[in-house]
Amino acid sequence: MPGAQAIARAARLLRLVTAAGTSGAPVGDLAADSGLTRPTTHRLLSALRAEGLVDRDDATGRWLPGPELYLMGSVAASRFDVTSVARDVVRSLAVRTEESAFLSVRRGDETVCLLREDGSFPIRSHVLSEGVRFPLGVASAGLAILSFLPPQDVDAYLERQGDLAGRWGAAHAPARLRTRLRETQARGYAVNAGLIVEGSWGLGAAVFTRQGDPQWALSLTGVEFRFSGDRQAELGRILLAHAHQLSTRIGSR
Repeated sequence: MPGAQAIARAARLLRLVTAAGTSGAPVGDLAADSGLTRPTTHRLLSALRAEGLVDRDDATGRWLPGPELYLMGSVAASRFDVTSVARDVVRSLAVRTEESAFLSVRRGDETVCLLREDGSFPIRSHVLSEGVRFPLGVASAGLAILSFLPPQDVDAYLERQGDLAGRWGAAHAPARLRTRLRETQARGYAVNAGLIVEGSWGLGAAVFTRQGDPQWALSLTGVEFRFSGDRQAELGRILLAHAHQLSTRIGSR
């Protein structure tokens, strides 16, 4: 379709800009992460800026989300936002476990963090925060969601994302990832044993729609010694209970 490639490229840049958050991103990083040339990246960003979808800090040269994104997001939130019904569940999870707790949503082949609540334990992991995206199967939230997708969807995803091991390490090769998927299905929750940042562990549990689709995930992150042995099992039980509570709440809306 004429113009479809330009739209896809612009959408990719919008996702990268929003993932950078309020600190923004330089054009060189956006070009590298999008796989586009620097001139093409700058041309697309300039067009998006003219429409108010992105903005540029003239002092630093970094690109930031624009005001039109806020207006569009406000309208879309009435259809897609579950943070209003999930916020107290995420807060309860952080209080009960004393670890950082999160709500993430599936968007295509990625998860996006929507909510973060820090627990009382003073040592925290900062791998995840609002707006941060990971491919399915990488962070614990995405691993939990991927584990409960239909097998044919998992196969199609792994075929599309053939370079996960190249980008995220050998632990994300298809065979090893499938092993973790089976372990997650048997256990009920996903475990990320420091695969993104050494020493930073995560647990994730899928949250389901009324139709049984794993559309969201609750997760916990913290330092390794807080996530091992009997304590990991206890954290998993608490996490699954909160995920079930949120699934029930969403299903009754």
